[in-house]
Amino acid sequence: MIKVLCILQDADRPTAATVAGLQRRGCEMAAICPPGSKAAETLGEAGVRLLDIAIVKRFDRAGTRALREELVRGGYDILHAFGNRGLENGIRALRGLPTRLVTYRGRVGNVGFFDPISWMRHLSPRIDRMICVSDAVRDFYLGMRPAFLRAPAERYVRIYKGHDLAWYDAAPADLGAFGIPADAFVVASVANYRPHKGIDYLVRALAHLPPDWPVHLLLVGKMQAPELERGIAAVPVPERVHRVGYRADAPAFAAASDVFVLPSTIPEGLPRSVIEAMAYRRPCIVTGFGGAAELVENGVSGLHVPPGDSSAIANAIATLYQDPERRVRIGEAARRRIEKDFNIEHTIEQTLEVYRSLVAQLPRAGDIA
Repeated sequence: MIKVLCILQDADRPTAATVAGLQRRGCEMAAICPPGSKAAETLGEAGVRLLDIAIVKRFDRAGTRALREELVRGGYDILHAFGNRGLENGIRALRGLPTRLVTYRGRVGNVGFFDPISWMRHLSPRIDRMICVSDAVRDFYLGMRPAFLRAPAERYVRIYKGHDLAWYDAAPADLGAFGIPADAFVVASVANYRPHKGIDYLVRALAHLPPDWPVHLLLVGKMQAPELERGIAAVPVPERVHRVGYRADAPAFAAASDVFVLPSTIPEGLPRSVIEAMAYRRPCIVTGFGGAAELVENGVSGLHVPPGDSSAIANAIATLYQDPERRVRIGEAARRRIEKDFNIEHTIEQTLEVYRSLVAQLPRAGDIA
């Protein structure tokens, strides 16, 4: 039996479901997880042992000491760290131990060979496997320069974060409560405003659409920024831009829309908001790079546009607005795409294969002098 200790900081539903699934598949799983969280509830129900160890900062001496004591006492084969804080303290706790280290990476970039902090985290030679959430993330590491500083390619394994369609059964949100007419053609986007999310280009796309089309823009998330305020004021129909703020039920707003758009101007790992919209059969418009392009097959389960191109976004919206049958066809293909290629059971099985490959490399009792 493979013994695994996981450090979960802000575990989302797919991560908790993966750990719980590994327990069901026969691994002996233990987890450091915020008490009282939804993830802790999921893990407890699956029989995962929850550890009373607090790791509250990057250099947590007490947390590292308690973690090391647990690793020695429990004889774990693998430490699986999710998040920077768990990874940094985990690297220190593993010093001199044979336990294999697995980590997770969900972002493209923000790591460099000339950044000392990167070597304390995701570039640490102590890492045995990094599970990359998309090919875009893996390709970033394999393409870092200078090449002679790169880790061996086998360190990086792409495993898509899986989902279960049963999670997406919420009723669509009532958009009338936010001033959106019943006959509106609703274009939704879920994000917290940052320049690289491309929300400004989405807002400007309204100016490229015929003013008599009932297109309304629904922005879900923290969308308060001077740049965005100015952009909304500049479009011919600012009253058609609706900001509803942060919503815990954001997927229900995607479900209530006609089209979903994520116009990021830099590559992303694997945007959860796009997966959620696809699970609700919403056709998605995304920029054609990074993990979003891996999710959405251009012309099949969604549409790709170039980054930073408001006119292209408007053209894609117009294409879907004018062809209801194609919208339905793409939406159905999007849901099948999640079911077939981004399935939680695939994630569990592929993660288990990573564990098995690492345990096979561990020294046996008779090999230790």
